[in-house]
Amino acid sequence: MKKNFKGNIRPWGGKGEFLQRLLIVSMSLWLIIAVVLPVNQLFCKAFMSEAGEFAGVANFIKYFSTPSLAQSLFNSLTISSITTVISLTLALLYAYALTRTAIPWKSFFKYMALLPLFAPTMMYGIGLIYLFGNKGIITTGFFGFVNGFDIHLYGPVGIIISAVIYTFPQALLILMVALAVSDYRLYEAAETLGAGTLRKFLTVTLPGIKYGLVSAFFVIFTLSFTDFGAPKVVGGQYNVLATDIYKQVIGQQNMTMGATVGMLLVIPAIIAFVADRIMEKKQGTTITAKSSPYRIKEKGWRDCFYFIYCLVIAGAIAVLMGSVVFAALVKVWPYNLGLTWEHFQFKQVAGQGLISYWNSVKVALLTAFFGTVLTFCNAYLIEKTRFMKTVRQCGYFLSILPLALPGLVIGLAYIFFFNKPSFVLPFSNVALSNPLHVIYGTIVILVLANIIHFYSVPFIAATTALKKLDKEIELVSESMAVPFYRTFFKVTVPMSLPAILEMAMYYFVNSMVTISAVIFLYAPDLKLASVAIVNMEDAGDVAPAAAMSVLILATNVLVRILYEIATKSIRKKTEAWHKR
Repeated sequence: MKKNFKGNIRPWGGKGEFLQRLLIVSMSLWLIIAVVLPVNQLFCKAFMSEAGEFAGVANFIKYFSTPSLAQSLFNSLTISSITTVISLTLALLYAYALTRTAIPWKSFFKYMALLPLFAPTMMYGIGLIYLFGNKGIITTGFFGFVNGFDIHLYGPVGIIISAVIYTFPQALLILMVALAVSDYRLYEAAETLGAGTLRKFLTVTLPGIKYGLVSAFFVIFTLSFTDFGAPKVVGGQYNVLATDIYKQVIGQQNMTMGATVGMLLVIPAIIAFVADRIMEKKQGTTITAKSSPYRIKEKGWRDCFYFIYCLVIAGAIAVLMGSVVFAALVKVWPYNLGLTWEHFQFKQVAGQGLISYWNSVKVALLTAFFGTVLTFCNAYLIEKTRFMKTVRQCGYFLSILPLALPGLVIGLAYIFFFNKPSFVLPFSNVALSNPLHVIYGTIVILVLANIIHFYSVPFIAATTALKKLDKEIELVSESMAVPFYRTFFKVTVPMSLPAILEMAMYYFVNSMVTISAVIFLYAPDLKLASVAIVNMEDAGDVAPAAAMSVLILATNVLVRILYEIATKSIRKKTEAWHKR
């Protein structure tokens, strides 16, 4: 028998406490197996020779002494820097238009800006090929009707445009949240002191969103630095680190050099991760009980400018996506522009056609289910239990660690760990049998890689949702001798259902579009749709690749629409208690 916090007898306390401790340890253990041990194998491989002997920094010296390889690092830094400046500027203006102006069609502009999130990154490159490629619509001047112009797509220009499209909606979401939170009293004080529009923007708006700007900066830089899809499609001979890893591992079977490049790819991601954590800790409270919400005033010239700006951005996204849809329906580009469904049949093309599409749907569904269960349960154990504080803190760190791991690095680390029948413990020479070796080459490793790749964002969302629930719920249940698992299923899960469903949606959509985390892990008979796009593009089957991209986009959009319809009533029920 044990006593609860009020001193009453707690007959179930011993068993319930033991079960909670066991679950906390189990959750931390599975993260160690899924994250720490594979990354440790990658780290060790980068410092070993092909013969398996310790080589120190020889691989890194070899990398930087090879001009073509060292140039890739410079290219990646250049691409990421330019992309960050462009994407951050565009997203800031767009977010400002949606949150601080009185323009019409705000919902339409928001959904159009977020549309690229539902498409694989290769789709942007394919769309650019049909618009600005050698036989593109704009390059040929609409097939000779007007004078065309060549932007020299293949190379840094194409990669930067694709990276901007890829990172723009990610930055927009961050900046919209930052701009939505403000205290209008600061603007009233600035107006009283005679500050003009520009001065208020520089002295009130920018300082108020500085943490959002820093976070968006690091997100854009990291995503563009580690992206594989766009450089693969429109990079041409312009090499970056992400394509270097692919060439070293797939093309040359040079695993040690692939691990070396992988370590280089991790460094900026870790720096961004640490900086973002520091900024989050420094961020103070911007809204208090006395704060006044921002009041939007109509201004003709301002609203007109931002409406035209949003119209141009949304139109550009629509044209890009529309060009891919059009390309998937055209018989033979650009010689026979008649419409056909032939490309959606995927006959005599690389990539296994519709089989790979259904494989992706299956993997996405499994990832959404198991990823959501694991993530929410882990967040609950860390946030709502009171035992083993040190272990829970370690679990929290391991849960946000995947934010600093690019998908390519996760995929490569999984090769080194799960492909071996035994592994060496970190910082020791102790070798252990690897029972998880059996999942290599199966659908299980694809699902696991996707869960870890996208784990941190749903975990943070889950902890945020759980923080909103009063801790008294668990304490009252404990005092009434109600098992914690009954409280979890009867109270916590129903009240957190909107967040849980949103986490499942996040896992599904990202699992459908990802390429980097699975490009090294799929079995020959288990190709995914995103991998099929790469294979078809490599083989010159660009139209079927466009068709597969359209299928992925349509699936994600359809699932999102069905999700919004299905959860509308659920959200009303679960949020009703806020209005009491």
